[in-house]
Amino acid sequence: MEQDNAYQITPSSKKTTYKKIQKIAAILTALLIVFAVGYKVGSSGYKIEPSGYVVSISREVPANKKNLDFAMFWRVWDTIQNNYFDKSKIDDSQLVWGAIKGMVAAVGDPYTVFLTPDENRITQEDLSGNFEGVGIQIGFKGTQLAVVAPLLGSPAEEAGVLAGDIIAGIKDEEKDVERGTVGITLPDAVGLIRGPAGSTVTLSLLRDGSDTPIIVDLTRREINVPSVSLEFVGENQNIAHLRVLKFGGETYDEWNEAVLSILTKQDLQGVIVDLRNNPGGYLQGAVDLGGEFLQKGDVVVSEEYADGTRDNYLVESTGRLTRDNVVVLINGGSASASEILAGALRDKRNFPLVGEVSFGKGTVQEAKQLENEVGLHITVARWLTPDGIWVNQVGLTPDHMVEDDSETPEDEQLAKAIEVLNNFSSLSGR
Repeated sequence: MEQDNAYQITPSSKKTTYKKIQKIAAILTALLIVFAVGYKVGSSGYKIEPSGYVVSISREVPANKKNLDFAMFWRVWDTIQNNYFDKSKIDDSQLVWGAIKGMVAAVGDPYTVFLTPDENRITQEDLSGNFEGVGIQIGFKGTQLAVVAPLLGSPAEEAGVLAGDIIAGIKDEEKDVERGTVGITLPDAVGLIRGPAGSTVTLSLLRDGSDTPIIVDLTRREINVPSVSLEFVGENQNIAHLRVLKFGGETYDEWNEAVLSILTKQDLQGVIVDLRNNPGGYLQGAVDLGGEFLQKGDVVVSEEYADGTRDNYLVESTGRLTRDNVVVLINGGSASASEILAGALRDKRNFPLVGEVSFGKGTVQEAKQLENEVGLHITVARWLTPDGIWVNQVGLTPDHMVEDDSETPEDEQLAKAIEVLNNFSSLSGR
């Protein structure tokens, strides 16, 4: 993704349980064992000093890995060290990081990635909501690099980039890059699409209904993405249109401010929770927001692990909006944490969904900060709605399917949500 919720479209909750910590520790231990064997050079010990730190390494193979053939790795390593003609191009730290990247990529999960310090820094910038780029969240549809959602008011949205577009090619003359995206990783895609304000990147997009690629030139600029916006709509301006654009570190504070405004609104008719083009973020954010509409003890989402065990995320106290009529807006850019929230509100409160089928990302990534400013995002579980539904590659199907006609200024989906809410209110006597 260009905005890096993209690596961790649903990074794990800040309230990680001891069980998950133990699980991740075990996984990381295994990875680090392989990593250590992968770059340790010299049976008597060898030191690599990338970025000012020193790592002592040896070629001894751990006892539990004796059945694996590491001889080929060392043969290639030694051949590069001894025979590559331009020794100035050999950077031991880059060889090490490349080996780790290859190991992680071999898992075959595009959301499980190793991040170098620069890539890890971009991830943190994205979660803060401030960065320079074109303003798109990217992920994968199957194995194809795809737009999860363009960000509101971004160069990508203004150029007509749509959720679901397949990114087939990336061109940047200043970076001297022109390449297709087959086999590309999320960190590499982010690095190519991201750039300083004022520079230009060209994307080749494939879109349903179009026979030829769509070429868009995007001028990068500073992107400042809010989490929550609120306006009052409807004939009497008494319907809260509460839009959640992402689940970042500042989301709950902005949400709390919006909810306080709703609670003081006279003659409130209902709330429209707008999750369109919300690509996700922190899982705990979806749990916190979902709890505003549910009762204490309700399940918001379940995480299911490889051994079949589950952890349930429960509402800790009855929410402030439990007495309101609610409609939820979704579309193809609603992914991950936004799908968690939408699924919980439909399963637990039978709130209707309006719009288009959501993106369909049903896995959870643990975002680990490792030593020397590198990171590892690893898929640790799949998530299920309270009714046990897994949305991966399928998405949530709205109760009221409405396409947004980009040729007209009207927001047909919002209009339908208002209509459904009016029907709710008339049935309930409000």
